[in-house]
Amino acid sequence: MNERAFKPTETQEPVAPLYGGPQLRQRLEKHLRHPSQFLSDQDPPAAANNLLSPDALEIAQGLGGKGVSLPVLGGTLRLVDVSIIIISALAAVLTLPEITSISWPHGFAVGLAVLFALAFFQAADVYQVPVMRQGLAQLGRVAAGWTLVFAMFAVLRTTTGIGMQFSESWIGAWYAISLTALCLNRLVVYQLVRHWMKTGRLERRAIIVGGGTAAQELIHDLEAQADNDIRICGIFDDRSNDRSPAVVAGYPKLGDISALVEFARLARIDMLIVCIPLRAENRVLELLKKLWVLPVDIRLSAHTDKVRFRNRGATFIGTVPFVDVVDKPIADWDMVAKRVFDLVFASLAIVGLFPLMIAAAIAVRLDSKGPVLFRQRRYGFNNEIIEILKFRSMYTDMCDADAKKVVTKGDPRVTRVGRFIRKTSIDELPQLFNVLAGSLSLVGPRPHAVNAHTNNKAWDDVVDGYFARHKVKPGVTGWAQINGWRGEVDTPEKIQKRVECDVYYIENWSVLFDLKILFLTPFRLLNTENAY
Repeated sequence: MNERAFKPTETQEPVAPLYGGPQLRQRLEKHLRHPSQFLSDQDPPAAANNLLSPDALEIAQGLGGKGVSLPVLGGTLRLVDVSIIIISALAAVLTLPEITSISWPHGFAVGLAVLFALAFFQAADVYQVPVMRQGLAQLGRVAAGWTLVFAMFAVLRTTTGIGMQFSESWIGAWYAISLTALCLNRLVVYQLVRHWMKTGRLERRAIIVGGGTAAQELIHDLEAQADNDIRICGIFDDRSNDRSPAVVAGYPKLGDISALVEFARLARIDMLIVCIPLRAENRVLELLKKLWVLPVDIRLSAHTDKVRFRNRGATFIGTVPFVDVVDKPIADWDMVAKRVFDLVFASLAIVGLFPLMIAAAIAVRLDSKGPVLFRQRRYGFNNEIIEILKFRSMYTDMCDADAKKVVTKGDPRVTRVGRFIRKTSIDELPQLFNVLAGSLSLVGPRPHAVNAHTNNKAWDDVVDGYFARHKVKPGVTGWAQINGWRGEVDTPEKIQKRVECDVYYIENWSVLFDLKILFLTPFRLLNTENAY
Protein backbone atom coordinates (compact mmCIF):
# COMPACT_ATOMS: atom_id res chain seq x y z
CA MET A 1 0.00 0.00 0.00
CA ASN A 2 2.86 2.40 0.75
CA GLU A 3 5.13 1.50 -2.14
CA ARG A 4 7.66 4.22 -2.72
CA ALA A 5 8.42 3.02 -6.25
CA PHE A 6 4.95 3.94 -7.49
CA LYS A 7 5.05 6.72 -10.09
CA PRO A 8 1.70 8.49 -10.25
CA THR A 9 0.38 9.83 -13.50
CA GLU A 10 0.42 13.58 -13.88
CA THR A 11 -2.86 15.44 -13.85
CA GLN A 12 -3.76 19.01 -14.54
CA GLU A 13 -5.98 20.89 -12.07
CA PRO A 14 -8.77 22.95 -13.69
CA VAL A 15 -8.59 26.38 -12.19
CA ALA A 16 -10.49 29.61 -11.91
CA PRO A 17 -8.92 32.94 -12.95
CA LEU A 18 -5.70 33.67 -11.09
CA TYR A 19 -5.76 35.67 -7.86
CA GLY A 20 -2.51 36.90 -6.36
CA GLY A 21 -1.42 35.95 -2.83
CA PRO A 22 -2.66 39.06 -0.97
CA GLN A 23 -5.96 39.12 -2.87
CA LEU A 24 -6.64 35.46 -2.13
CA ARG A 25 -5.80 35.86 1.55
CA GLN A 26 -8.17 38.83 1.82
CA ARG A 27 -10.98 36.77 0.27
CA LEU A 28 -10.23 33.84 2.58
CA GLU A 29 -10.20 36.14 5.61
CA LYS A 30 -13.57 37.51 4.52
CA HIS A 31 -15.00 33.99 4.51
CA LEU A 32 -13.18 32.80 7.64
CA ARG A 33 -13.23 35.83 9.91
CA HIS A 34 -16.37 34.47 11.53
CA PRO A 35 -16.37 30.68 11.09
CA SER A 36 -19.80 30.49 12.72
CA GLN A 37 -21.21 31.51 9.34
CA PHE A 38 -20.48 27.95 8.23
CA LEU A 39 -23.18 26.70 10.55
CA SER A 40 -25.71 27.08 7.76
CA ASP A 41 -23.44 25.63 5.05
CA GLN A 42 -21.82 22.58 6.60
CA ASP A 43 -22.87 19.13 5.45
CA PRO A 44 -24.00 16.99 8.41
CA PRO A 45 -21.23 14.57 9.38
CA ALA A 46 -21.76 10.91 8.65
CA ALA A 47 -21.51 8.12 11.20
CA ALA A 48 -17.95 7.31 12.20
CA ASN A 49 -16.20 4.41 10.47
CA ASN A 50 -18.92 4.02 7.82
CA LEU A 51 -17.00 6.13 5.32
CA LEU A 52 -13.55 4.67 5.99
CA SER A 53 -12.03 1.82 4.02
CA PRO A 54 -10.44 -1.04 5.99
CA ASP A 55 -6.96 0.35 5.15
CA ALA A 56 -7.90 3.86 6.29
CA LEU A 57 -9.46 2.54 9.50
CA GLU A 58 -6.34 0.47 10.27
CA ILE A 59 -4.06 3.46 9.70
CA ALA A 60 -6.26 5.75 11.83
CA GLN A 61 -6.26 3.30 14.73
CA GLY A 62 -2.45 3.20 14.60
CA LEU A 63 -2.18 6.98 14.90
CA GLY A 64 -3.48 7.44 18.42
CA GLY A 65 -1.80 8.86 21.49
CA LYS A 66 -1.00 12.41 22.52
CA GLY A 67 1.66 14.59 20.95
CA VAL A 68 4.31 16.71 22.63
CA SER A 69 4.03 20.42 21.88
CA LEU A 70 7.35 21.79 20.61
CA PRO A 71 6.82 25.30 22.08
CA VAL A 72 5.93 23.77 25.45
CA LEU A 73 8.94 21.44 25.32
CA GLY A 74 11.33 24.26 24.52
CA GLY A 75 9.81 26.58 27.11
CA THR A 76 9.86 23.91 29.81
CA LEU A 77 13.50 23.15 29.09
CA ARG A 78 14.35 26.83 29.46
CA LEU A 79 12.58 26.92 32.82
CA VAL A 80 14.50 23.85 33.95
CA ASP A 81 17.81 25.43 32.90
CA VAL A 82 16.97 28.60 34.83
CA SER A 83 16.04 26.56 37.90
CA ILE A 84 19.28 24.58 37.70
CA ILE A 85 21.39 27.74 37.50
CA ILE A 86 19.66 29.36 40.48
CA ILE A 87 19.57 26.24 42.66
CA SER A 88 23.20 25.38 41.91
CA ALA A 89 24.28 28.90 42.95
CA LEU A 90 22.53 28.39 46.29
CA ALA A 91 23.99 24.89 46.61
CA ALA A 92 27.47 26.32 46.05
CA VAL A 93 26.92 28.71 48.96
CA LEU A 94 25.91 25.84 51.23
CA THR A 95 29.06 23.89 50.37
CA LEU A 96 31.33 26.75 51.44
CA PRO A 97 31.44 27.43 55.19
CA GLU A 98 33.21 30.76 54.70
CA ILE A 99 30.10 32.25 53.05
CA THR A 100 27.57 32.96 55.81
CA SER A 101 25.00 35.00 53.87
CA ILE A 102 23.83 35.83 50.36
CA SER A 103 23.97 39.52 49.41
CA TRP A 104 22.26 41.37 46.59
CA PRO A 105 25.42 41.25 44.40
CA HIS A 106 25.12 37.46 44.47
CA GLY A 107 21.54 37.74 43.25
CA PHE A 108 22.56 40.19 40.54
CA ALA A 109 25.32 37.86 39.36
CA VAL A 110 22.91 34.93 39.22
CA GLY A 111 20.35 36.95 37.26
CA LEU A 112 23.03 38.08 34.81
CA ALA A 113 24.23 34.50 34.42
CA VAL A 114 20.68 33.34 33.64
CA LEU A 115 20.28 35.95 30.88
CA PHE A 116 23.67 35.18 29.32
CA ALA A 117 23.13 31.43 29.56
CA LEU A 118 19.74 31.58 27.85
CA ALA A 119 21.18 33.78 25.11
CA PHE A 120 24.17 31.50 24.51
CA PHE A 121 22.04 28.34 24.65
CA GLN A 122 19.61 29.88 22.17
CA ALA A 123 22.45 30.80 19.84
CA ALA A 124 23.74 27.23 20.08
CA ASP A 125 20.26 25.88 19.11
CA VAL A 126 20.10 23.65 22.18
CA TYR A 127 16.33 24.21 22.38
CA GLN A 128 15.79 22.78 18.90
CA VAL A 129 14.59 19.18 18.66
CA PRO A 130 17.28 18.12 16.13
CA VAL A 131 19.94 19.14 18.66
CA MET A 132 18.06 17.50 21.54
CA ARG A 133 18.26 14.25 19.60
CA GLN A 134 22.06 14.38 19.68
CA GLY A 135 24.00 12.96 22.59
CA LEU A 136 27.60 14.18 22.97
CA ALA A 137 27.08 17.05 20.54
CA GLN A 138 24.26 18.42 22.71
CA LEU A 139 26.39 18.16 25.85
CA GLY A 140 29.22 19.96 24.07
CA ARG A 141 26.97 22.86 23.11
CA VAL A 142 25.59 23.20 26.64
CA ALA A 143 29.07 23.01 28.19
CA ALA A 144 30.41 25.57 25.73
CA GLY A 145 27.52 27.96 26.41
CA TRP A 146 27.88 27.69 30.19
CA THR A 147 31.65 28.10 29.96
CA LEU A 148 31.20 31.28 27.91
CA VAL A 149 29.07 32.74 30.71
CA PHE A 150 31.91 32.36 33.21
CA ALA A 151 34.47 33.48 30.65
CA MET A 152 32.56 36.76 30.44
CA PHE A 153 32.60 37.00 34.25
CA ALA A 154 36.36 36.46 34.19
CA VAL A 155 36.82 39.20 31.61
CA LEU A 156 34.72 41.61 33.66
CA ARG A 157 36.65 40.84 36.84
CA THR A 158 39.98 41.31 35.10
CA THR A 159 39.22 44.48 33.12
CA THR A 160 36.76 46.35 35.33
CA GLY A 161 37.07 44.81 38.78
CA ILE A 162 33.35 44.04 38.84
CA GLY A 163 32.69 40.87 40.83
CA MET A 164 35.93 40.96 42.81
CA GLN A 165 33.88 40.63 46.01
CA PHE A 166 32.89 37.09 45.02
CA SER A 167 35.18 34.34 46.24
CA GLU A 168 36.78 32.23 43.55
CA SER A 169 35.77 29.11 45.44
CA TRP A 170 32.08 30.07 45.17
CA ILE A 171 32.40 30.84 41.45
CA GLY A 172 34.22 27.55 40.84
CA ALA A 173 31.74 25.51 42.86
CA TRP A 174 28.79 27.20 41.13
CA TYR A 175 30.29 26.53 37.71
CA ALA A 176 31.00 22.87 38.45
CA ILE A 177 27.65 22.10 40.09
CA SER A 178 25.69 23.86 37.35
CA LEU A 179 27.65 22.23 34.55
CA THR A 180 27.10 18.79 36.04
CA ALA A 181 23.38 19.36 36.57
CA LEU A 182 22.87 20.90 33.12
CA CYS A 183 24.60 17.96 31.43
CA LEU A 184 22.67 15.39 33.46
CA ASN A 185 19.45 17.16 32.56
CA ARG A 186 20.40 17.02 28.89
CA LEU A 187 21.03 13.30 29.10
CA VAL A 188 17.49 12.88 30.42
CA VAL A 189 16.16 15.12 27.63
CA TYR A 190 18.13 13.09 25.08
CA GLN A 191 16.51 9.86 26.24
CA LEU A 192 13.03 11.39 26.38
CA VAL A 193 13.28 12.93 22.92
CA ARG A 194 14.53 9.68 21.41
CA HIS A 195 11.61 7.84 23.03
CA TRP A 196 9.10 10.45 21.84
CA MET A 197 10.51 10.31 18.34
CA LYS A 198 10.14 6.53 18.24
CA THR A 199 6.57 6.70 19.48
CA GLY A 200 5.63 9.55 17.15
CA ARG A 201 4.86 12.08 19.88
CA LEU A 202 7.30 14.69 18.57
CA GLU A 203 6.22 14.60 14.96
CA ARG A 204 3.58 16.77 13.35
CA ARG A 205 1.16 14.45 11.64
CA ALA A 206 -0.20 15.85 8.42
CA ILE A 207 -2.82 14.85 5.89
CA ILE A 208 -2.60 16.03 2.29
CA VAL A 209 -5.93 17.23 0.92
CA GLY A 210 -5.84 16.94 -2.87
CA GLY A 211 -3.68 14.67 -4.99
CA GLY A 212 -2.05 14.53 -8.38
CA THR A 213 1.12 16.25 -9.52
CA ALA A 214 0.74 19.16 -7.07
CA ALA A 215 0.70 16.81 -4.07
CA GLN A 216 3.59 14.78 -5.49
CA GLU A 217 5.82 17.85 -5.86
CA LEU A 218 4.89 19.12 -2.40
CA ILE A 219 5.69 15.77 -0.77
CA HIS A 220 9.06 15.56 -2.52
CA ASP A 221 9.97 19.10 -1.45
CA LEU A 222 8.88 18.49 2.16
CA GLU A 223 10.91 15.29 2.36
CA ALA A 224 13.94 17.17 1.00
CA GLN A 225 13.87 19.64 3.91
CA ALA A 226 16.54 19.13 6.54
CA ASP A 227 15.19 18.21 9.99
CA ASN A 228 11.63 17.96 8.69
CA ASP A 229 9.24 17.00 11.50
CA ILE A 230 6.21 16.55 9.25
CA ARG A 231 4.92 12.99 8.94
CA ILE A 232 2.49 12.56 6.09
CA CYS A 233 -0.17 10.04 7.09
CA GLY A 234 -2.11 9.80 3.86
CA ILE A 235 -3.96 11.65 1.12
CA PHE A 236 -7.66 12.45 0.79
CA ASP A 237 -9.23 13.73 -2.40
CA ASP A 238 -12.77 13.96 -3.76
CA ARG A 239 -11.64 13.33 -7.32
CA SER A 240 -11.70 9.91 -8.95
CA ASN A 241 -8.57 7.85 -9.59
CA ASP A 242 -8.30 8.91 -13.23
CA ARG A 243 -7.60 12.48 -12.06
CA SER A 244 -6.15 11.73 -8.62
CA PRO A 245 -4.05 8.51 -8.47
CA ALA A 246 -4.57 5.98 -5.69
CA VAL A 247 -0.94 6.41 -4.60
CA VAL A 248 1.01 9.67 -4.79
CA ALA A 249 4.76 9.74 -4.07
CA GLY A 250 4.33 6.46 -2.20
CA TYR A 251 1.44 7.63 0.00
CA PRO A 252 -2.03 6.05 -0.39
CA LYS A 253 -5.23 7.92 -1.08
CA LEU A 254 -7.43 6.92 1.85
CA GLY A 255 -10.76 8.37 0.79
CA ASP A 256 -12.72 11.53 0.06
CA ILE A 257 -13.19 14.64 2.20
CA SER A 258 -16.13 13.20 4.16
CA ALA A 259 -13.95 10.22 5.05
CA LEU A 260 -11.18 12.64 6.10
CA VAL A 261 -13.42 14.18 8.76
CA GLU A 262 -14.08 10.74 10.23
CA PHE A 263 -10.40 9.79 9.94
CA ALA A 264 -9.37 12.88 11.92
CA ARG A 265 -11.85 11.95 14.65
CA LEU A 266 -10.10 8.61 15.20
CA ALA A 267 -6.45 9.55 14.65
CA ARG A 268 -4.25 12.24 16.19
CA ILE A 269 -3.75 14.58 13.26
CA ASP A 270 -2.04 17.93 13.78
CA MET A 271 -2.29 19.54 10.37
CA LEU A 272 -4.27 19.44 7.14
CA ILE A 273 -2.35 20.65 4.10
CA VAL A 274 -4.70 21.67 1.32
CA CYS A 275 -2.66 21.04 -1.80
CA ILE A 276 -4.86 22.66 -4.40
CA PRO A 277 -3.77 25.60 -6.59
CA LEU A 278 -4.71 28.82 -4.83
CA ARG A 279 -6.40 30.12 -7.97
CA ALA A 280 -9.01 27.33 -7.65
CA GLU A 281 -10.63 29.52 -5.03
CA ASN A 282 -14.18 28.14 -5.08
CA ARG A 283 -12.99 24.59 -4.57
CA VAL A 284 -10.68 25.67 -1.74
CA LEU A 285 -13.52 27.44 0.06
CA GLU A 286 -15.84 24.47 -0.30
CA LEU A 287 -13.20 22.23 1.25
CA LEU A 288 -12.61 24.65 4.13
CA LYS A 289 -16.32 24.69 4.91
CA LYS A 290 -16.12 20.94 5.51
CA LEU A 291 -12.78 20.88 7.34
CA TRP A 292 -12.98 23.83 9.74
CA VAL A 293 -14.91 21.78 12.34
CA LEU A 294 -11.76 19.74 13.07
CA PRO A 295 -9.40 20.75 15.93
CA VAL A 296 -6.32 20.94 13.68
CA ASP A 297 -4.17 23.51 11.92
CA ILE A 298 -5.23 24.03 8.31
CA ARG A 299 -2.64 25.26 5.82
CA LEU A 300 -2.97 26.05 2.14
CA SER A 301 0.06 25.07 0.15
CA ALA A 302 1.37 28.10 -1.76
CA HIS A 303 4.05 25.85 -3.19
CA THR A 304 2.16 24.94 -6.37
CA ASP A 305 1.66 28.54 -7.51
CA LYS A 306 5.08 29.81 -6.42
CA VAL A 307 3.37 32.75 -4.71
CA ARG A 308 5.36 35.00 -2.39
CA PHE A 309 3.77 35.85 0.96
CA ARG A 310 4.79 38.07 3.82
CA ASN A 311 5.82 36.13 6.92
CA ARG A 312 2.74 37.43 8.73
CA GLY A 313 0.45 35.63 6.32
CA ALA A 314 2.48 32.48 5.79
CA THR A 315 4.27 29.66 7.54
CA PHE A 316 7.39 28.07 6.14
CA ILE A 317 8.54 24.48 6.57
CA GLY A 318 12.09 24.87 5.41
CA THR A 319 11.60 26.80 2.18
CA VAL A 320 8.09 25.52 1.42
CA PRO A 321 5.42 28.23 2.00
CA PHE A 322 1.94 27.64 3.42
CA VAL A 323 -0.95 30.08 3.88
CA ASP A 324 -2.18 30.06 7.49
CA VAL A 325 -5.95 29.67 7.33
CA VAL A 326 -7.13 27.97 10.55
CA ASP A 327 -5.10 27.41 13.71
CA LYS A 328 -5.87 24.73 16.24
CA PRO A 329 -7.60 26.48 19.16
CA ILE A 330 -6.12 26.51 22.67
CA ALA A 331 -2.83 24.84 21.76
CA ASP A 332 0.71 24.78 23.18
CA TRP A 333 1.12 27.16 26.15
CA ASP A 334 -2.55 28.18 25.99
CA MET A 335 -3.43 24.54 26.65
CA VAL A 336 -1.02 24.45 29.61
CA ALA A 337 -2.46 27.68 31.03
CA LYS A 338 -6.02 26.39 30.69
CA ARG A 339 -5.14 23.09 32.36
CA VAL A 340 -3.47 24.88 35.29
CA PHE A 341 -6.52 27.15 35.52
CA ASP A 342 -8.80 24.10 35.64
CA LEU A 343 -6.79 22.28 38.29
CA VAL A 344 -6.48 25.31 40.57
CA PHE A 345 -10.07 26.54 40.42
CA ALA A 346 -11.66 23.08 40.35
CA SER A 347 -9.70 22.12 43.47
CA LEU A 348 -10.77 25.34 45.22
CA ALA A 349 -14.38 24.76 44.17
CA ILE A 350 -14.38 21.18 45.49
CA VAL A 351 -13.01 22.33 48.84
CA GLY A 352 -15.43 25.24 49.09
CA LEU A 353 -18.51 23.35 47.90
CA PHE A 354 -17.77 20.05 49.60
CA PRO A 355 -20.36 20.55 52.40
CA LEU A 356 -23.01 21.37 49.78
CA MET A 357 -22.08 18.28 47.78
CA ILE A 358 -22.34 16.08 50.89
CA ALA A 359 -25.75 17.56 51.70
CA ALA A 360 -26.93 16.99 48.12
CA ALA A 361 -25.72 13.39 48.18
CA ILE A 362 -27.59 12.70 51.43
CA ALA A 363 -30.77 14.34 50.09
CA VAL A 364 -30.66 12.29 46.87
CA ARG A 365 -30.13 9.08 48.82
CA LEU A 366 -32.97 9.77 51.27
CA ASP A 367 -35.43 10.96 48.60
CA SER A 368 -35.47 7.83 46.44
CA LYS A 369 -33.83 4.45 46.10
CA GLY A 370 -30.77 4.04 43.92
CA PRO A 371 -27.23 5.35 43.55
CA VAL A 372 -26.34 8.92 44.42
CA LEU A 373 -24.35 9.51 41.26
CA PHE A 374 -25.50 9.13 37.68
CA ARG A 375 -23.23 8.58 34.68
CA GLN A 376 -24.15 9.75 31.22
CA ARG A 377 -22.36 9.46 27.89
CA ARG A 378 -21.58 12.81 26.36
CA TYR A 379 -19.56 14.20 23.48
CA GLY A 380 -16.08 15.33 24.52
CA PHE A 381 -13.13 16.83 22.68
CA ASN A 382 -13.08 15.97 18.96
CA ASN A 383 -16.27 13.90 19.29
CA GLU A 384 -14.69 11.53 21.82
CA ILE A 385 -17.34 9.80 23.92
CA ILE A 386 -16.85 10.53 27.62
CA GLU A 387 -18.80 9.74 30.78
CA ILE A 388 -19.71 12.64 33.05
CA LEU A 389 -20.86 12.50 36.65
CA LYS A 390 -24.05 14.06 37.98
CA PHE A 391 -26.12 13.75 41.10
CA ARG A 392 -29.03 11.49 40.21
CA SER A 393 -32.15 13.61 39.68
CA MET A 394 -34.54 10.93 38.32
CA TYR A 395 -36.09 7.82 39.72
CA THR A 396 -33.70 4.91 39.20
CA ASP A 397 -36.05 2.88 37.00
CA MET A 398 -36.73 5.95 34.82
CA CYS A 399 -33.17 7.17 34.34
CA ASP A 400 -32.37 7.98 30.73
CA ALA A 401 -28.66 7.29 30.30
CA ASP A 402 -28.90 7.79 26.53
CA ALA A 403 -30.91 11.05 26.77
CA LYS A 404 -33.48 9.75 24.30
CA LYS A 405 -36.16 11.96 25.84
CA VAL A 406 -35.50 15.58 26.78
CA VAL A 407 -36.48 16.58 30.32
CA THR A 408 -39.47 18.92 30.23
CA LYS A 409 -41.35 21.02 32.79
CA GLY A 410 -43.14 18.83 35.34
CA ASP A 411 -41.43 15.70 34.00
CA PRO A 412 -42.69 12.75 36.13
CA ARG A 413 -39.29 11.05 35.90
CA VAL A 414 -37.66 13.75 38.04
CA THR A 415 -37.68 13.31 41.82
CA ARG A 416 -38.58 16.06 44.32
CA VAL A 417 -34.92 16.62 45.20
CA GLY A 418 -34.07 16.25 41.54
CA ARG A 419 -36.22 19.24 40.60
CA PHE A 420 -34.39 21.43 43.07
CA ILE A 421 -30.86 20.35 42.22
CA ARG A 422 -31.57 20.63 38.49
CA LYS A 423 -32.96 24.16 38.81
CA THR A 424 -29.96 25.26 40.86
CA SER A 425 -27.47 23.18 38.80
CA ILE A 426 -26.28 21.48 41.98
CA ASP A 427 -26.63 18.20 40.08
CA GLU A 428 -23.67 19.30 37.92
CA LEU A 429 -21.20 19.69 40.82
CA PRO A 430 -19.72 16.15 40.59
CA GLN A 431 -18.39 17.19 37.19
CA LEU A 432 -15.66 19.04 39.06
CA PHE A 433 -14.07 15.61 39.48
CA ASN A 434 -14.30 15.15 35.70
CA VAL A 435 -12.30 18.37 35.45
CA LEU A 436 -9.58 17.02 37.71
CA ALA A 437 -9.52 13.81 35.67
CA GLY A 438 -9.07 15.82 32.47
CA SER A 439 -12.19 14.83 30.50
CA LEU A 440 -13.84 18.21 31.13
CA SER A 441 -12.67 21.78 31.52
CA LEU A 442 -14.18 24.26 33.95
CA VAL A 443 -15.26 26.54 31.11
CA GLY A 444 -16.16 25.47 27.59
CA PRO A 445 -19.06 24.29 25.45
CA ARG A 446 -21.37 22.17 27.58
CA PRO A 447 -21.02 18.43 26.87
CA HIS A 448 -24.24 17.43 25.15
CA ALA A 449 -25.65 13.93 25.39
CA VAL A 450 -24.72 11.63 22.52
CA ASN A 451 -28.32 11.07 21.43
CA ALA A 452 -29.65 14.54 22.23
CA HIS A 453 -32.34 15.63 19.79
CA THR A 454 -35.09 18.16 19.14
CA ASN A 455 -38.32 17.40 17.30
CA ASN A 456 -37.08 13.85 16.69
CA LYS A 457 -33.95 15.14 14.94
CA ALA A 458 -30.44 14.73 16.34
CA TRP A 459 -28.78 18.06 17.08
CA ASP A 460 -26.06 17.51 14.50
CA ASP A 461 -28.89 17.24 11.95
CA VAL A 462 -30.64 20.32 13.32
CA VAL A 463 -27.50 22.51 13.19
CA ASP A 464 -25.10 22.04 10.32
CA GLY A 465 -21.55 22.38 11.59
CA TYR A 466 -22.69 21.32 15.06
CA PHE A 467 -19.51 19.34 15.76
CA ALA A 468 -17.35 22.47 15.45
CA ARG A 469 -18.14 23.06 19.13
CA HIS A 470 -16.06 19.95 19.92
CA LYS A 471 -12.81 21.55 18.74
CA VAL A 472 -12.04 22.22 22.42
CA LYS A 473 -12.66 20.31 25.62
CA PRO A 474 -16.24 20.73 26.94
CA GLY A 475 -16.85 22.61 30.16
CA VAL A 476 -18.90 22.55 33.35
CA THR A 477 -20.12 26.04 32.46
CA GLY A 478 -19.89 28.04 29.26
CA TRP A 479 -20.64 31.19 27.34
CA ALA A 480 -23.98 29.82 26.12
CA GLN A 481 -25.15 29.29 29.71
CA ILE A 482 -24.03 32.80 30.68
CA ASN A 483 -26.19 34.16 27.86
CA GLY A 484 -29.28 32.30 29.07
CA TRP A 485 -29.17 29.27 26.76
CA ARG A 486 -29.59 26.52 29.32
CA GLY A 487 -32.29 24.05 30.21
CA GLU A 488 -34.82 22.54 27.81
CA VAL A 489 -33.98 22.54 24.10
CA ASP A 490 -37.37 22.22 22.41
CA THR A 491 -36.81 24.33 19.28
CA PRO A 492 -34.10 24.38 16.60
CA GLU A 493 -33.40 28.03 17.43
CA LYS A 494 -32.30 27.18 20.97
CA ILE A 495 -29.66 24.67 19.91
CA GLN A 496 -28.60 27.01 17.07
CA LYS A 497 -28.00 29.81 19.58
CA ARG A 498 -26.08 27.48 21.88
CA VAL A 499 -23.76 26.42 19.08
CA GLU A 500 -23.24 30.03 17.99
CA CYS A 501 -22.23 30.98 21.55
CA ASP A 502 -19.91 27.96 21.74
CA VAL A 503 -18.18 28.87 18.48
CA TYR A 504 -17.81 32.47 19.67
CA TYR A 505 -16.15 31.21 22.84
CA ILE A 506 -13.70 29.06 20.87
CA GLU A 507 -12.78 31.94 18.58
CA ASN A 508 -12.25 34.41 21.44
CA TRP A 509 -10.85 32.25 24.23
CA SER A 510 -8.50 33.71 26.82
CA VAL A 511 -7.83 33.09 30.50
CA LEU A 512 -9.56 36.39 31.29
CA PHE A 513 -12.60 35.25 29.29
CA ASP A 514 -12.69 32.06 31.36
CA LEU A 515 -12.47 34.11 34.56
CA LYS A 516 -15.35 36.31 33.40
CA ILE A 517 -17.56 33.30 32.65
CA LEU A 518 -16.64 31.64 35.94
CA PHE A 519 -17.44 34.84 37.87
CA LEU A 520 -20.80 35.35 36.14
CA THR A 521 -21.94 31.73 36.44
CA PRO A 522 -23.38 31.91 40.01
CA PHE A 523 -25.38 35.03 39.11
CA ARG A 524 -26.74 33.57 35.88
CA LEU A 525 -27.86 30.44 37.76
CA LEU A 526 -30.39 32.61 39.59
CA ASN A 527 -32.39 32.59 36.36
CA THR A 528 -34.10 29.19 36.52
CA GLU A 529 -36.79 29.90 33.92
CA ASN A 530 -35.69 27.14 31.50
CA ALA A 531 -34.15 24.74 34.02
CA TYR A 532 -36.37 21.72 34.75
